[in-house]
Parts: sequence; C-alpha cells; structure tokens
Amino acid sequence: QVQLVESGGGLVQAGGSLRLSCVASGRTYSINGMGWYRQAPGKTRELVAIYPNSGTSTYADSVKGRSTISRDYTKNTVYLQMTNLKPEDTAVYYCVAHATGYDYWGQGTQVTVSS
Repeated sequence: QVQLVESGGGLVQAGGSLRLSCVASGRTYSINGMGWYRQAPGKTRELVAIYPNSGTSTYADSVKGRSTISRDYTKNTVYLQMTNLKPEDTAVYYCVAHATGYDYWGQGTQVTVSS
C-alpha cells in the first residue's frame, strides 16, 4: 500500500501562484511515477502533469508553460508549482502514484482561483 497526503491548496486571485505538495509513504519503492490530476465541478478528472521515475514529464496543454512538476526522491514528495493561475484552474487537485498494476490516489486538495 502507498498513502498519499496532499497540501498547498487554497484560494488565490487570478494571476497568482500556488505550490502543491504530495508526500508518499508506505511501499514507496513500488512507485513508478507520481503526478497530479484535477477535477472541476461537473467535469471528469483530468491529467495535469506526470513525473515518471525515468523519462520526461508530461503536462496537459491547459497548464503547459504555467506549471512545473518536480520530485524530491529523498522526501518521497512530488510538487506542482502553478503560476499565472486562471479561474478555469479551479478544481480539486489529486495526487497520484503509479505502481505496477495499480494507481494510488490522495484525498485531494481544493484550489480556487477568483477572477
């Protein structure tokens, strides 16, 4: 099992910045990649960014150029730095850890961007 705990969400004005953090615990050796998804009210959950153990990171077109995903392997933590936030970025942001044959999810952290 892998447990994920997110933090860093909140209310921010349009044009502002936030940094989300997600700490993994448990069987972290089984993790192949970590990343972020988000779900806005009435919409399906969508990919924001993924940071694999090897290879290059992937970003959704909607956040490309405004967001940076990074990982600290010593702390089993993945970060999502978001800048120039827009009201359409408002959503619950979920951390995900990809393990062989299974995905683990965090409880989510709310990000609200006011116009």
